[in-house]
Amino acid sequence: MEWTRSGDDLFVRIDSGEEIHATLQSLADEVGFNAAAITSGIGRTRNTLYGYMNEAGVYIRRDLVEPSELVSLSGNIARTQDGKPFTHIHCCWSDDDNNVHAGHMFQCVVHVVAEIHIRVMTQAIMTRCPLPDVELLGLQFS
Repeated sequence: MEWTRSGDDLFVRIDSGEEIHATLQSLADEVGFNAAAITSGIGRTRNTLYGYMNEAGVYIRRDLVEPSELVSLSGNIARTQDGKPFTHIHCCWSDDDNNVHAGHMFQCVVHVVAEIHIRVMTQAIMTRCPLPDVELLGLQFS
């Protein structure tokens, strides 16, 4: 990973073999922020686990193993109650037959490169806290 900063904006290049969540979480610790919006991302990825939350509050997961185009990525970065960085990301991918796959990103490894824009929210603190009866950790603002 390499990154550059202009004010509150970070632009990140994630390289082949790096997992997106882990890389962005390490960036949050390296830069030292508590809240950020992930505004865009593109690239080529593989070994993707994605899905959606059903009516019962349970995530349904799907695999997209083969390399695919990361068409759109957005989300946020907050901290858990114990201070660890937490990324919440949604994406759209296009496989090599131009079939679109979209949803909550659980895991995603960069195949060639990913380029991601992040806006650091310097005056905000966002904390991820458990929500009753669902797998998602909810946002709490301070």
